[in-house]
Amino acid sequence: MRISAAAAELGTTPRMLRYRESLGLLPGAGEPGQHRRYEAPDLAAAALATSLEQRYSVSPAALAFALRALADPRVAADVAQLGVLTGRVMAPTRALDFDQWKAERLLPGPRGR
Repeated sequence: MRISAAAAELGTTPRMLRYRESLGLLPGAGEPGQHRRYEAPDLAAAALATSLEQRYSVSPAALAFALRALADPRVAADVAQLGVLTGRVMAPTRALDFDQWKAERLLPGPRGR
């Protein structure tokens, strides 16, 4: 379907659909220079993106960055490092230490209870 029909079905505007597409929140656009045709997967992606933005109170740009962090290992590593430095994410070694401490407490013997 054309962009105006897709926007009407989604309760948004053609401009917002183009914006979401520019951020990578919709599947590939096809051939450059041709009119974009929206299919069922495009509508499903746009509807899910809108739902996630509302549910988690984030902007389309923030959601696009989250997708980038999931897809690009370098970005994921940088974001994980920031999470550790801010205390919002447990460092992998600290998580393993916690698991070891928990296992030692649960196991009977001199190290356990």
